[in-house]
This record gives sequence, C-alpha cells and structure tokens, in this order.
Amino acid sequence: MSDTTLTEEAIARLVDRFYDKVTADPVLGPVFNPAVHDWPEHKRLLTSFWCSVALRAASYRGNPMAVHRQLPIRAEHFDHWLALWSATCTQELDEAGAAQMVDYAQRIGRSLKYGIGLNPEARGIGVPLISVSH
Repeated sequence: MSDTTLTEEAIARLVDRFYDKVTADPVLGPVFNPAVHDWPEHKRLLTSFWCSVALRAASYRGNPMAVHRQLPIRAEHFDHWLALWSATCTQELDEAGAAQMVDYAQRIGRSLKYGIGLNPEARGIGVPLISVSH
C-alpha cells in the first residue's frame, strides 16, 4: 500500500459522501435506488468492501459480481460511476489516497464489466454462433 492517510474512518466518509451523490444522481440513482432498500446498512457493507480492498481488512463477505449481474447496468453507467467516484475521492482524500482508490475502482470496474459481459475490448473466439446455408 502506498504511503497515504487512508484509514477506515476516511474510507467510511468517502463511501458515505459518494453514495449520497449516487442516490441523487439522475443516471445512477434509477439503477441503484430500487435495488438498495437500506442505504445506511448498504453503506456499512460498502465500507467493509473498500476497507478490505484498500486496507486488506478482510472484513467483507459478499459477491459483487453476482449482485451487479442482477442490475440493469450498461457500459456507460460504469464510466459515469467512475467519474463520480474519482471526483469524490479527490474531494475527500489526500492526493495519494485518492489516486489509490481510483486505481482500485478502475480495476474493479474493468473486472465487473468483463464479468457481466460489457467489455467492449473483448474479442470473440472466431466461431460463428449461427450458420446460414443457401
């Protein structure tokens, strides 16, 4: 881990501020608000997730891929989410901490996009799915 001021408290504050923005966001709110029935509890879960990622806390238990597969997410949601995350990280964290959290988010986003079939850089395997005979 880089030399940053990332702490559980800083990550909790980041998650709180970020998901307050998500709930009010015209692009992301309609995707996440219907799926999250208890935002305070969900923020605690997400704080545990990000602390496990950034601080190696090993406190998160869950399957983000399975959860995100159930949502009506499109590729542009990832770009919007990352832009909002990046801006919030810059507002809430020191420069090194923000850079680290954005890097983690970029990697996780790529993995999620790939896992739910939204990876525009994926190449096909070259085998036609449908054969048409004339």
